[in-house]
Amino acid sequence: MQYFTYPLFAVLLLFTACNGSNESSYDMPREPYAVSSMDGDALNVIVEIPAGTNHKIEYKTETGFSNDTLLGGATRVINFLPYPGNYGFVPNTLMDKDRGGDGDPLDVLVVCESVPSGTRLTVKPIAALLLRDRGEIDTKIIAVPTDSTLRVFKPENFMELALEHDAARSIIESWFLNYKGPKQTELIRWEDETYAWREVRKWKRD
Repeated sequence: MQYFTYPLFAVLLLFTACNGSNESSYDMPREPYAVSSMDGDALNVIVEIPAGTNHKIEYKTETGFSNDTLLGGATRVINFLPYPGNYGFVPNTLMDKDRGGDGDPLDVLVVCESVPSGTRLTVKPIAALLLRDRGEIDTKIIAVPTDSTLRVFKPENFMELALEHDAARSIIESWFLNYKGPKQTELIRWEDETYAWREVRKWKRD
């Protein structure tokens, strides 16, 4: 019984995000795509999907932040555990298909307190998770906020994540391998923060 208790407890801690702060205190830019990719030495991220929800929210210039829909108009809801962090994109990045990308901005999972859709966070990349999705390489940058008051754990780099918080790393990996259904996504490998920054420089446009 002990074997099952700890992972379940870890999942609850990671997926149950507190949101005690006032929404109005967050930086929510009117034109997310116009925000620079960097803020000094930090990376900018625009949050689309708050931690702890199953709704697949996306930003589009024409409609703003709205729940994605399936063919036929049904709301798209992830049939799995809620998002384990705030999921969004790095503004002013584009993963060009001509260079092996998926045609979208660079994806980031920010592990921290839940924040509203549209929030700009300044973050520190600590890892990169490389997946294969429908035959294409799909890279997820894993990051923590530069604002320490938003953090839920304290790794500063991939080594600390792997050695001191491997349960959290495993939860993130398992989530991405299963949220679309069994065997829809394949793990390629994990990379460190140096690789994550290299991905940012590869795809940034500003």
